[in-house]
Amino acid sequence: MKHTYSPKNFGQLVGRTTNTLQRWDRSGILKAQRLPTGRRYYTHEQYLEVIGKKSKSRKIVSYCRVSSHAQKNDLLSQQRAVEAFCLAAGKVVEEKFEDIGSGLNYKRKFFIKIMEMVEQGDISEIVVAHKDRLVRFGFEWFEKFCQDHSVKIVVMNANSLSPEAEMTKDLLSIIHCFSSRLYGLRKYKSKIVKMASEHENS
Repeated sequence: MKHTYSPKNFGQLVGRTTNTLQRWDRSGILKAQRLPTGRRYYTHEQYLEVIGKKSKSRKIVSYCRVSSHAQKNDLLSQQRAVEAFCLAAGKVVEEKFEDIGSGLNYKRKFFIKIMEMVEQGDISEIVVAHKDRLVRFGFEWFEKFCQDHSVKIVVMNANSLSPEAEMTKDLLSIIHCFSSRLYGLRKYKSKIVKMASEHENS
């Protein structure tokens, strides 16, 4: 399902009042979409059109990722495999992106750029070797985000291009994070109990 906006929310996004949107609708400047019930709504494509970022043609892009600079050979293999896959599928990839960083890190330079391009309507497809090349966890959320903006994520599903050692490293990072938090809670446990006791006796 494509992302849609109510007239109120759409007006807030484009800096116009609902009265202005109604006038645009009547004059044909920007026709609102309508549900079978007659209720008006606007699409993300219309939002892009109003802010002047409507793309005439949208790109197919590829995205590859490894966790460390020591995996440059793995990155090269991944790039070649994605390129061969796209060639066999008849997909013309206009931009190729790559990041070196953990799949748990959502602040990767080109990962962020791709998400911005999705939001701006510049992309039609994102080709990746495996789901975890895009993100280690939460793939479904990002897939839904892309679907809402009419973008398809094409996954080759090449398990050989998703190193087990990298997954182990990410899992250890998660365990370390939670262990640290638990240790911190234990550290302050006595203080919390003391404060609670003093509160009850006051």
